[in-house]
Amino acid sequence: MQIDLTQPIETGMQTYPGDPPVAVHPHATHADDGARVSSLECGSHTGTHVDAPAHTEPDGRTLAAYPLERFVFDAVRVDCRDLEAREPIPASRVPDDADLAAFWTGWDAHWGTDRYLEHPYLSPAAAETCADRGLDVAVDALNPDPTPTEGAGADEPDGVPAHHALLGDDRLILENLTGLEAVGERFELRAYPLALAGDGAPVRAVGVRGGD
Repeated sequence: MQIDLTQPIETGMQTYPGDPPVAVHPHATHADDGARVSSLECGSHTGTHVDAPAHTEPDGRTLAAYPLERFVFDAVRVDCRDLEAREPIPASRVPDDADLAAFWTGWDAHWGTDRYLEHPYLSPAAAETCADRGLDVAVDALNPDPTPTEGAGADEPDGVPAHHALLGDDRLILENLTGLEAVGERFELRAYPLALAGDGAPVRAVGVRGGD
């Protein structure tokens, strides 16, 4: 079975604070032009997307540097639904026998709300452990690092240490997945980005359960 794990791209959808807003508007219509065409305005990190190392690392590789097979992952779903808002995911939860760790927080239930910004995040130690074990990372949240809001705690890490630990080690990061409850603990994740030669791009993320 193939399961869509992608947030749809639509006007006004939630983005990382400060990122470009998303707008999808009619450009041509059947009535006036004989065909339907839409215009799309968005940032490279819109919706369900992949971060390339060039996103945070000045010398990091862009998406164009990776072959297509790099975006197909043997994934392990890591259940983190017991964690509260802005609680760090500890290194003890990092698996060691896969291509990618998909951290299942359940925070996609808050998509489109202010609470979505208050998601659990990878502790710096967890991110470093993922890098040490050669794991790419996916989250069903806005960010593997804590997203800055008024609710941030004084003990939270500054900046984006998880991004630096992972992207600095040539790992990939997938953000804003949804529907991880529908895949098994072990699944194949296919997440092909748009053919943008830059720092990141939206993907159509699909989970394939064993035997499909």
